[in-house]
Amino acid sequence: MGPATRYLDIDQPHTLYRGDKLPGLRLAWESWGELDADRSNAILIFTGLSPGAHAASSKRDPEPGWWEAMIGPGRPIDTERFFVLCVNSLGSCKGSTGPASINPDTGRPWRLHFPELAIEDIARASKLVVDHLGIEQLHGILGPSMGGLTAMAWLKLFPQTTRNVALISTACSATPFAISIRSLQREAIVTDRNFKDGHYTDDDWPEVGMRLARKLGMITYRSATEWQQRFGRKRQDYFPQTLFGMRFEVESYLETHARKFVGQFDPCCYLYLSRAMDCFDACDSDESLKALFDRSFSGKALVIGVESDFLFPIHQQQELAAALEASGSEVSYHALPSVQGHDAFLVDFDRFGPPIREWLE
Repeated sequence: MGPATRYLDIDQPHTLYRGDKLPGLRLAWESWGELDADRSNAILIFTGLSPGAHAASSKRDPEPGWWEAMIGPGRPIDTERFFVLCVNSLGSCKGSTGPASINPDTGRPWRLHFPELAIEDIARASKLVVDHLGIEQLHGILGPSMGGLTAMAWLKLFPQTTRNVALISTACSATPFAISIRSLQREAIVTDRNFKDGHYTDDDWPEVGMRLARKLGMITYRSATEWQQRFGRKRQDYFPQTLFGMRFEVESYLETHARKFVGQFDPCCYLYLSRAMDCFDACDSDESLKALFDRSFSGKALVIGVESDFLFPIHQQQELAAALEASGSEVSYHALPSVQGHDAFLVDFDRFGPPIREWLE
């Protein structure tokens, strides 16, 4: 039995959405379940910004995946019925080609010399894996957060190639609030004294910038209500107090998650994927969201939002559901009352599991 993560290597120039070229590319992917004889039972999952292709455990790799509770035998995405595929995003540092990869022309990491990346490039790269597996029509595509943007890009670029779509805690484009937060995260990274215009080393990692970027992210991924319920004004004793911080448990929570993230994700990959999210607009080739769905999709759609999400606020999912319905699709829309904000799709499986299961039935 081979390793869980497999790779598709494209040893020829690959033109990106904005016109630049890569001399070749590698795509990391994992799968669960079996393709049926006519290759009609495939479900493609797009990831958020930081996860890799390891969405669930398998016999090859028993380590729990980032969506472990959702994928597997008898789970909402049932691997006894479906062949489930997850491709690590182009531009990431979890196995697919990205700014952390080696530039064959220089023998050094691409870093800031990597060409401009678009969400559409992630969708097109995923299509290469789907084509490699001989799948012409997908049973479904789904994506949370940035993965939902990639699902929208897929519909824009490859109309009528999936019978079902699920858009989870996502939108057709970013709000000014989301752009401003990600802009501040990127500024924290590039102004770190160790960033050095992308010439950082493992020994001089831009740790402060990545920690601050992660803390900003964590604050927007959850909700003020959850912070109140979990932490209130409880004091912490995990970290030494500083002159102006580390008094409260919520501070130690952010610090713990920030430290875990440092070293796990490449700063330049973070910058490129973050910027791609800001620049994406699903309707830039169509007059309206309805026009996009009119030409690209005519199946069964699921749209899920969370009332406490202020990174991808609920009105954005309402907009997606309304446009899908106006274009004639069968739409199931759920505004979930979870207090766990944008990250609810990663933790609140009691609420997210049933609608996804129902969508696939």
